[in-house]
Amino acid sequence: MALIFTNWWSGYIPKRIITFTLCIIAIIICYADRSIMAIAIVYMTKEFNWDHSTQGLVSSSFYFGYLTTQIIGGACTDKFGGRRVLSIAGVTWSLFTLLTPISARINLYCLILCRICLGIGEGATLPCAQSIISRWFPPEERSRAVSILCVSNFFGMIIAMPISNKLGSSRFGWDSIFWVFGFVGFIWSVIWHFYGRSDPSDYFGISKEELDWILESKSSACSDDNFDHYQSGSSEHITITDDNHGVLQSESDALLPKNQSSSRSNNIHKIPWKLILSRREVWAIMLGQFFSSWGFFILLSWLPIYYYEYFHVDINLIGYYTALPYCTYVVVGSIAGYMCDYAINKLKIYVLTVRKSFNLIGTLGISISLLLVTYLAKTSLEGLTIMTIGFALYSFQISTVNASQFDIAPKYSGLIYGLGNTCAIFPALFGVALTGWVLEITNNDWSIIWCMCSLFYIFGTASFFSLGGGEVVID
Repeated sequence: MALIFTNWWSGYIPKRIITFTLCIIAIIICYADRSIMAIAIVYMTKEFNWDHSTQGLVSSSFYFGYLTTQIIGGACTDKFGGRRVLSIAGVTWSLFTLLTPISARINLYCLILCRICLGIGEGATLPCAQSIISRWFPPEERSRAVSILCVSNFFGMIIAMPISNKLGSSRFGWDSIFWVFGFVGFIWSVIWHFYGRSDPSDYFGISKEELDWILESKSSACSDDNFDHYQSGSSEHITITDDNHGVLQSESDALLPKNQSSSRSNNIHKIPWKLILSRREVWAIMLGQFFSSWGFFILLSWLPIYYYEYFHVDINLIGYYTALPYCTYVVVGSIAGYMCDYAINKLKIYVLTVRKSFNLIGTLGISISLLLVTYLAKTSLEGLTIMTIGFALYSFQISTVNASQFDIAPKYSGLIYGLGNTCAIFPALFGVALTGWVLEITNNDWSIIWCMCSLFYIFGTASFFSLGGGEVVID
């Protein structure tokens, strides 16, 4: 690590820092574009007179599109490179963010179609970023990288919620919420086109020192005990994507001149679908994502409405009430990521033990907090305090299920993360809409909603504990 940072003093900016920063910004914008609807829908409901069922349908429609590009996005990224996939995704989600106010005023069906298209653009983003991390970061740093990447989505919510409140209450109305965030997405897309790259060997201007450090770090990890499925000292099994040719080649080939490596880089690997889907470790990720996402997406979509209707929080303060729990999530989650890496790399605790322990802290923390909010909180301040503590504890699970694909199949990390994220979308499709329906038939009984979320969090932990793995099983 010191090797990379010493170059800062000579004016050289490490290219992996540039790439990673752009990925973080992409996630921030992506989640901001997604979450602004949670605030905007409060204003839109007053204009269009929507009931809870309609609100749930509008919020959940995004995930119908989001579902379609999870596996496709991860697979395309692993094969063709993150630069191209992320560029297309960025333009798509920015365009349909801008079109949201127009579609809403045409009719409800146009709005739902627009939200679906927004989801299509955003669906490939996280799997794409995960795959880029696997190419730019050695294994001992991936927990930290994933933690920062995952908390950045909450940072996007933190930014989006108060700004959406300000814009929605301004003379420009709720339309301006989508205009501002849509234009920001287009600006990022232009920057990414010029400065984003899929892997180190494709980055023009990268120093030999930095490139050697990245490749040597990843190559040396192949001879570690946790990676004993590789041939000791060989880098043949680590693959990266060549954006210029759209094929997978070994990192050792990337250091060779094109005329020397062309014959070897023609060996395009095929995705072992049968092997991937037969491994319990992959199912641990898929089930873990499925169960934990139920509460995640309901909180994302309904928490502002909960504060507004249950605690009667002023509409101009909803964004701040919603943002504070996510602030603690970002801060504590970043620390938890470093703690996870420290426990694995310095204390030499078995990786699966660390991931299971952190997962237990996170899911029990948020589950208990939701139950306390249900049965103890009487004022908005009490509800906010309990939620904030719950989110802080929940952040411990960031480096568990979300990073497990690096432990079991680093070569297919983007694809497997896409599989897990695909499973995570199904609760969003039905859970967000079902929440509106439940509130309608129970006369706004929020206790049922939060108890269901707690139960699903516990199921997710049980799945990861019983099926999760800590060693590479797919090469």
